[in-house]
Amino acid sequence: MKRLLSTICVLALAFNASAQKDIQRSLQTKFIDAEHNSVIELPEGTFQLTASLSLDGKKGIVIRGKGMDRTILNFASQVTGAEGIKITNGADITIEGLTVQDTKGDGIKTQLVDGITFRNVKAEWTRGANEKNGGYGLYPVQCSRVIIDSCAARGASDAGIYVGQSKNIIVKNSKATENVAGIEIENSMYAEVFDNEVTNNTGGILIFDLPDLVVKKGGYTKVYRNHVHHNNHVNFAPKGNIVGKVPQGTGIIVLATNNVDIFQNRIINNITTGTAIVSYYITEKPIADSTYYPYPGNIYIYDNVYERERKRATMKGRMGKMYRFKLKFGKDVPHIIFDGIIDEKQAAANRICIRNNKDASFANIDAANKFKNISRDMKPYDCGKDVADRKVAGE
Repeated sequence: MKRLLSTICVLALAFNASAQKDIQRSLQTKFIDAEHNSVIELPEGTFQLTASLSLDGKKGIVIRGKGMDRTILNFASQVTGAEGIKITNGADITIEGLTVQDTKGDGIKTQLVDGITFRNVKAEWTRGANEKNGGYGLYPVQCSRVIIDSCAARGASDAGIYVGQSKNIIVKNSKATENVAGIEIENSMYAEVFDNEVTNNTGGILIFDLPDLVVKKGGYTKVYRNHVHHNNHVNFAPKGNIVGKVPQGTGIIVLATNNVDIFQNRIINNITTGTAIVSYYITEKPIADSTYYPYPGNIYIYDNVYERERKRATMKGRMGKMYRFKLKFGKDVPHIIFDGIIDEKQAAANRICIRNNKDASFANIDAANKFKNISRDMKPYDCGKDVADRKVAGE
């Protein structure tokens, strides 16, 4: 009987392995053979895949699963490629109703796509936070007309939901948790990030402009009606990554980006800072890109709700040491921090405006002068913005 059972188990495993190979072959064939303006239907179930699924040069394609928790593509045994799904050089692509798990690299990467929609899509690493996880969950880069709606990301060692070097972007109704960065908009133009929940990341929402990229400058970003809370996860980014410098306990951070509005958000219990406005110089990394502008400007923070438990900020990393030995806020950590590093030639144009935030405290930490003249006076930043410029999606 034992020998019979053992034989049955071996046969079952062999059958399952063969079935998974058939699924891999079938799915990749669908991606390769898809005609323009067609639908790729993915079946219900959990499928163990060993190679990336690739789509190149296609237009009007819909990749449709049976639901976020009903069609699951697991890449834990991946041997070929890095991404779970990679889409390049396309237009008007929609991905909906599926989950991608445990990829070697990024979950779903789209590059040079004009019109990309992620809807009801999850990217996750099931072991949770780990520096060996892939860098990005949902990862459109050098794209235009990007929509990320009702999606989820967990466990990315860089950013769960990331949009880079792109334009005309909407990220809404989504949840990012247990990533280094929950949602990141980088070197991108005209992004709106709203109605999302961002929690238990190292940093909640990052708006960055970085040097040495193809697209040099981002801006005109609106961040509103988000619930940004308890982003106090230890930073697990691999050594050398720029997000490795994001301090544990960061709600929203604007780094060297211009024309950013942050409003009507609930920014709750992020232990190091609710909102930070900083120049690239705060990273202490050299700048070799002569075309890069390292200062933030035209930043408007208004109508937000801030809460924070009375406790010390993180003592980990470079920022932690700054808090401990330079800033000495103790448990009275300000909700909004400005590094005070400014472009003297553009100081009048690069306004930082902070107004009408509930229970918000502030500090200019004067990093340019080795923190000698730290000021908690918010009055110099009490300026407004034309109502006409505050229009948001749907208005």
